[in-house]
Amino acid sequence: MIKKIIAVCILSVAVVSCKKETAVSDVKPANDSIAKNETKEDQYKPIDTACSSENKTEDYITALQWYRTKIDKEIAANSPEQNNKVYEDYVKIRDKYTDCFNDSQTEILDKYVDYHTGPDTYNLPDNIKKMAAELNKAGLEFRVMGEGLTEIHSLPGYYESVFKNKVTPDYAAYISQMAKDNKENYAVNGGLLITWEELGDRLIEWENFINKYPKSPLIKKAKDNYHNYLLDYLLGMDSDRIYDSEEGKIYDDKREAYNKLIKKYPNSTTAKKTKELIAAYDAHIPVDQIEDKINLRR
Repeated sequence: MIKKIIAVCILSVAVVSCKKETAVSDVKPANDSIAKNETKEDQYKPIDTACSSENKTEDYITALQWYRTKIDKEIAANSPEQNNKVYEDYVKIRDKYTDCFNDSQTEILDKYVDYHTGPDTYNLPDNIKKMAAELNKAGLEFRVMGEGLTEIHSLPGYYESVFKNKVTPDYAAYISQMAKDNKENYAVNGGLLITWEELGDRLIEWENFINKYPKSPLIKKAKDNYHNYLLDYLLGMDSDRIYDSEEGKIYDDKREAYNKLIKKYPNSTTAKKTKELIAAYDAHIPVDQIEDKINLRR
């Protein structure tokens, strides 16, 4: 009887042992093709946003594309409020990479103007064309700023294409307005590159944003944009003056633009400030006192 019990026990142990071996053999090795791909993807780390001379063009492009993929996954699962924060962080990361990109490509950027063959046309060498195509994949472009200066910038509508319908209304409005503002160069060497009327319209757009979203986390940035535009609009720029000191009057084209804005947006703060400016100049208040007279400091 004892021998039978021992035999049964031995048999049971054998069965259990076999089951364990079978279970182990069913586990797929960690080095199969799927596991390899996942590990490689998981192990990729984008280059540091701190600039380094060791980083190559492809390093920046790969890092920017990796972040875009990461962001797309995040915003698809997030609430609009969460995506507001994602947007702000994403802009900071891209700005840092773009700054590094500009620093690393000074030779190409310095020579870019040499390829200019006519209004908005360039005869680019093949290597520059290739780089432009790579930049475009990451939402970047060569932008000719004027006066022989070229920089690498995000495409004007890039953030709008990424975050459209994914953020709260105030962020959507802000991103959209920034896309419009960045569509063309604003100024170079103290001279305005858009019309005075277009500048007035930008002011109204930002004023409307401030009035509509006074509690938005973006309100300070919006006010900064508005105030900077307002200073240029009412005080002029180094190469774009408002007042003809010899004639003792506002330049005719500026007065015409001012009057159009006042007529088009009579109840706006911008129109009110513009009226104050015209009155101050017409009263021949010294130019260096105009800013204080119409209270442009915040």
